[in-house]
Amino acid sequence: MKPISSRRARAVIVALAAGSLALTACSKNEGGDSGTDSKKDQKEASVQSKAVTYADAAGSTGPAEDVAGAKPGGTINVYQEAGLSHLDPGQIYVSDAGQVANLLFRRLTQFKEDGKGGVSVVGDLATDSGQSSDGGKTWTFKLKDGIKDANGNAITSADVRHTVERQYAKFIFDGPTYLQTWLSGADYRKALPDGGFGKKHLPASVLDTPDDKTVVFHFDTARPDLPQTLAMAGYAIVPEKTDTKEAYDKAPVATGPYKIASNKVGKELVLQKNTNWDPKTDSVRHQYADTFDIQFGVTESTQTKRLIADQGEDKNAIQLTGGVEATQIQDVIGNAAVSKRTVKGYQPYVMQLSFNLDRVKDIKVRQAITYAVNSKSLIAGEGGAYGGDVAPNYFAPTLPGYEANYDPYGRLKAPQGNLAKAKEILKGVPAAEKKVVFAYSNSEQGQKRKVAIEDALTKVGFNVVSKEVDSASYYEQIGKLDNPYDMYISGWGQDWPSPGTVVTPVYDGTQVADGSPNYSHVKDPKVDALIKKALSEDPTKAAATWKEAHHYLLEKIIPAAPLWYTKQFQLSGSNIGGARYGSVSSLIDITRLYVKS
Repeated sequence: MKPISSRRARAVIVALAAGSLALTACSKNEGGDSGTDSKKDQKEASVQSKAVTYADAAGSTGPAEDVAGAKPGGTINVYQEAGLSHLDPGQIYVSDAGQVANLLFRRLTQFKEDGKGGVSVVGDLATDSGQSSDGGKTWTFKLKDGIKDANGNAITSADVRHTVERQYAKFIFDGPTYLQTWLSGADYRKALPDGGFGKKHLPASVLDTPDDKTVVFHFDTARPDLPQTLAMAGYAIVPEKTDTKEAYDKAPVATGPYKIASNKVGKELVLQKNTNWDPKTDSVRHQYADTFDIQFGVTESTQTKRLIADQGEDKNAIQLTGGVEATQIQDVIGNAAVSKRTVKGYQPYVMQLSFNLDRVKDIKVRQAITYAVNSKSLIAGEGGAYGGDVAPNYFAPTLPGYEANYDPYGRLKAPQGNLAKAKEILKGVPAAEKKVVFAYSNSEQGQKRKVAIEDALTKVGFNVVSKEVDSASYYEQIGKLDNPYDMYISGWGQDWPSPGTVVTPVYDGTQVADGSPNYSHVKDPKVDALIKKALSEDPTKAAATWKEAHHYLLEKIIPAAPLWYTKQFQLSGSNIGGARYGSVSSLIDITRLYVKS
């Protein structure tokens, strides 16, 4: 799943990274005293994992346990630099829209955190996390009583069916594809070209709704991860009666505790209480604040300054997906009163410089760039060790199968890049191939990354032509197959703790399409064969297969240069209560916040 403009995730034997790291140890960072021990952080990210449990009806029954000291009322101001690319649940696969989706939309299942690292899958609109039969090939969900959308219409199994079928429509291109491909194969759109908007529907042998309260999924193989998959924001319910297809992206109908009061695209999104949300049916969410006022166009540096100063309305404010701006980190950690208003944690994302293999065809060019990139400089722009750690490969510390010392390009020894090696590889490469078009986001972060990439590659002889891309639609633009860029920084995080949720969506050749996270357009028979093999194996055997695929990709194909692993370090105002790090979102847990006074 992408981060900030990024995604997220969960497998057969599942363990979710608990996340809540206390970045308090002290070590020397090359950019200065970072105040954090990266090796310790990575170790905690891997060992602070507990099995994800599947809850029964009792564990899925609301209301959610009250947050200590919580009070109703007030407005929470939410600061965000870039606007949201989507509000249609079927299009949501990035963390910023995912945060908002946690307030607006409900799914069949949902993740529930206990604040101690424990994560369970509970029934959200369903009575429990699902009942499997036929060796895990069939899953049955029963809907709760009294669930309605914001218009007061009852949610029925027909709405669930519609939600699934509309994912087959061509106008849905930016969301997750797990469920569709599991039900109908890689060419799932051919199974239902009109997305269920016409007379044709998926057959009952695939998706059955025998009555208003029952939904049955039939797969051709066991799908033990289904409860976790259905908890993704991309599978939140879209009521059939109010679906306006493409236009739904601007004015979706809420099913969660909040609904949209006004939407000035790219400027301000105001959410207010949804009076048709029944807390007795929801074991996860709360509805403490009267309003969430999400303000876009507020840069990270401005967010940080205002939250440090903590004056007026800023006391009631949070950061949505942004973090403490790099140059102000010392101002935060050096002030005890401010520091206690932070949430910190390791994220599952690996940031990398993805190559468009349709344009950058010479592997020597990809090798040279991979050696030349300066992870040290890029991480400094993210906040040093509080913002990330050097990534020597494509697997994050939160992922099963992570190899801390797998470093084929010497990134750990030379985080600033190996310029001599890059220059050596480039000998004999034609000048025309040294001209590379780099796409970057027009945000503060994007500008910093642009400078770091240009500086590193120019030093070894590349002619870097940088092209600015709108930050709100950044992933949409680089996700187009026929995009005009040679390379772009992208981030991906596991959709659940399995290498399959990283290797499959990002490198599967059958999933090369507009909107696919296979940003490099990898189409390799060996990779596809290894993916197919791993998906048919139990997790223990699959681990070796995923490892083989990982090494082959990084050493023989080089679809991307690994850059850094991300961390979150966010700040909220002094009048915000209930703030804690959410290990599922890798951000502040937005579902439990309240205004203190």
